[in-house]
Amino acid sequence: MTKTPWRPVATAYRRALVSQANPKMLLLTVIPFVLSVLLWAVLLAFGFQPLLDYVQTLFQDHDWFKTTSGMLGTFGMGALKTVIVPLIAMLLLLPLMIATSLIFMGVAAMPPITRHVAARHFSTLEARNEGSFMAGLAINISTSLLFVVVWIATLPLYIVPPLAVLVQVVLWGALTTRVMVYDALEDYASADEMKAIRRRHRAQLTFIGIVSGFIGALPGIVWLGGALMSFVLFPFLAAISIWLYVLIFVFTALWFQYYCMQALADLRASQTPPLAGVAVQVEAGTPPPA
Repeated sequence: MTKTPWRPVATAYRRALVSQANPKMLLLTVIPFVLSVLLWAVLLAFGFQPLLDYVQTLFQDHDWFKTTSGMLGTFGMGALKTVIVPLIAMLLLLPLMIATSLIFMGVAAMPPITRHVAARHFSTLEARNEGSFMAGLAINISTSLLFVVVWIATLPLYIVPPLAVLVQVVLWGALTTRVMVYDALEDYASADEMKAIRRRHRAQLTFIGIVSGFIGALPGIVWLGGALMSFVLFPFLAAISIWLYVLIFVFTALWFQYYCMQALADLRASQTPPLAGVAVQVEAGTPPPA
């Protein structure tokens, strides 16, 4: 039976779900979570109130309270005008939280994920080791910075919440696809193989990224909604959101890892030298076919 182009996506998803429940994979969330929480505990303790004051000053100096109040009233969200400053501040923090979680996850969790997937299903796949840790870190950091800039630039879209969530999903999908395809293939694929996989499987990789984006949008919505209702719970909701982000990143990494490794195995299988059979025939004394 011929394998459809989308069946490997479902197979990788199923394998990722099974691996996510593995105690070793759950433990992988601990180090990125602890690093992220320590970083954000310091940032929130010393930086959140100055950020609130800065946003408050911006709104007062540019008369943005009147503008946003009118716009929110137009869309039936006039009640939000009383929390617009903390809401903007949290929306500014959210992409930084996502980016730091991704970077810590890429450094601490991706190598064990690659070893786990390779040992379970791809033990015979040759590791060509043409990638590098520094190149992967550079891709993580540069892509995360671009993600943060685009996120902040699209903040006005939050006047229309469904559109804002859609933008967040697309941004998350682009972020995870660019970063995790490289991380998944860093140790195993050559540069040419990585380019070929990105080109041949662009639709499937984009689909995995977008689905991961929908999943990844949930912690941010929970954090924003809960924090706006009770600022007392703000630090706890931030910690829970960070852990959820790390957990989702681990699952997303597993999904990309399984899919990319299978794509690499299929690519190499399709590139078996066509003259190998001719060489065997010549050695055996059989003339090659005309």
